Amino acid sequence: MRPSHCATAIALALILGGAPAGSAQVLGLPVYNSGVPTGLGVYGDVAFPNSAAGDGHTFAATGRLGVSRIGITATLASFNPSGPDNTITTVGATGNYKLLGGPLIPFSATLQGGIGYGKLGSGVTSVKTWHFPIGLGLGITIPNPALAIKPWIAPRIDLSHTSVGGSSDTDSNFGISAGVELNFLTGFGVHAAYDRIFASGDDPGIFAIGAHYGFRIPGL
Repeated sequence: MRPSHCATAIALALILGGAPAGSAQVLGLPVYNSGVPTGLGVYGDVAFPNSAAGDGHTFAATGRLGVSRIGITATLASFNPSGPDNTITTVGATGNYKLLGGPLIPFSATLQGGIGYGKLGSGVTSVKTWHFPIGLGLGITIPNPALAIKPWIAPRIDLSHTSVGGSSDTDSNFGISAGVELNFLTGFGVHAAYDRIFASGDDPGIFAIGAHYGFRIPGL
């Protein structure tokens, strides 16, 4: 491997290994747990990790599907940390179960489990990271004539596994994310979220903003 590529792998190992939970379910993106959607939703985000989470920025696209009390999401993201000029493509997914909430109940409680994966490089110096957030999301919908306001908060246990060549490290930390959605009657909406993980040393944090559109599916 060329020296520049080796330096890149070492730098990323420090980013991901030195802050083992430096990102949530997907590298450089908060864990979203605002509840089970009704129908199909398409979300776009831009996120800004702090220095403990790798700095730089992340662009992401997410699809969400909700059927009754069950929801699933799938995310594709491009994380560009500071330092070496290398963009990391990462993927993630969650499964969600609504414990409480419905059309006539503004409060919701959602159990969520997720998985995220990212890799940089190849061969013995490749860096691989897995993330497994497990938590509970609590939200409330505040109706208004033109839009619905939905603040939410989601504490969780955040498990991470990072491997560099033949070495690996597994960590578990407490994490929390919170945000707000503004949903208009047309199906369009905007959202913002902040994610923080309480690890030894500097706490990784990520702020994200984005927009989304919801499609109602007849019968759901």
